[in-house]
Amino acid sequence: MAYFLLVLIVIVSILLGVVILVQNPKGGGLAMGFQGAGSIGGVQRTADFMEKATWYLLGALFVLSILAGIVFGNMTQDVGIDESVLPPATEQAPAAPLNKGESEAGEAPAAP
Repeated sequence: MAYFLLVLIVIVSILLGVVILVQNPKGGGLAMGFQGAGSIGGVQRTADFMEKATWYLLGALFVLSILAGIVFGNMTQDVGIDESVLPPATEQAPAAPLNKGESEAGEAPAAP
């Protein structure tokens, strides 16, 4: 499953690169070849298709990247915080309950 997502990401990335390179920001690019069909609306439809294809491929790449991060991040059983960098915790024995009239230091409270 993970490698299938990786292959899809590569394919979508290549298609996105091709679609972006075919476009021309001044209205040329692939649409330049269809100038004779301008009266039919072929140029505008081609530009609209290229723009929509760019946005759809960009969205697909985003979603696939998030999914791949989730899938590849959960491939091992040890998921979580790396506790090897944390200082060792010191365990203290529970304190004995205080008798009535004793302070925490074990001494009798001072008389008022």
